[in-house]
Amino acid sequence: MIRAKSVSINPKKKAVAAPPTFAREQALIRRGIWPAAGCDEAGRGPLAGPVVAAAVVLDPERIPEGLDDSKRLTAARREELFEEICATASCAVAFASPARIDRDNILRASLWALARAVHALPEMPRHVFVDGRDRIEASCDCEAVIGGDGLVLSIAAASIVAKVSRDRLMTRLARDCPGYGFEMHKGYGVPAHLDALRRLGPSVHHRRFFAPVMAAAELRRTIVTDGDLQVEQTVVTIDAAAG
Repeated sequence: MIRAKSVSINPKKKAVAAPPTFAREQALIRRGIWPAAGCDEAGRGPLAGPVVAAAVVLDPERIPEGLDDSKRLTAARREELFEEICATASCAVAFASPARIDRDNILRASLWALARAVHALPEMPRHVFVDGRDRIEASCDCEAVIGGDGLVLSIAAASIVAKVSRDRLMTRLARDCPGYGFEMHKGYGVPAHLDALRRLGPSVHHRRFFAPVMAAAELRRTIVTDGDLQVEQTVVTIDAAAG
């Protein structure tokens, strides 16, 4: 009698995601379509700071080793790869300010920045891979790839350039606008940031129509109004005592 071997399965063990590849770019090269750019953005979710978009055309002969979705990399590794990408590839970065985000909404501002980054490349690509489900306005073929930063090497490179560029900018903004901790959380709505918003109110770098920022602005208006009322009541009391 042959007994089947029992196989133990560890439900806690996570599958390791496969790294992005250059397969889609190679397919275009074989068809004579080049250059092809990958583009991605960083900073849709934060309460402060711009959305930063990047477009990257990798050199097929000099692709940095270890490219991956920026979210899978440590900050130190992102910095290293950022320098390698900028030294070997064609790159461009564009920013959508908090004012544009407030005016257009976060999705439209992000797509605008992505298109600006593509058009800022030294040579206009013949094909663009963009992370997500939305295509951008570009004078070439555009292919939206859901989860593209983990699938397409050019998009992964763009995700690193966008993330590092934005992180560096938020660190500089922290020096100009101290007290909010931008250098630590990069504008995301962590508890320390929400506490600073309640204490200090929104800064010029905050996105006015994001709910926590609106709540903090309303709280500040309430505090100022109550303070003015207390001052007015004190003046009335003093005047009455003087009479």
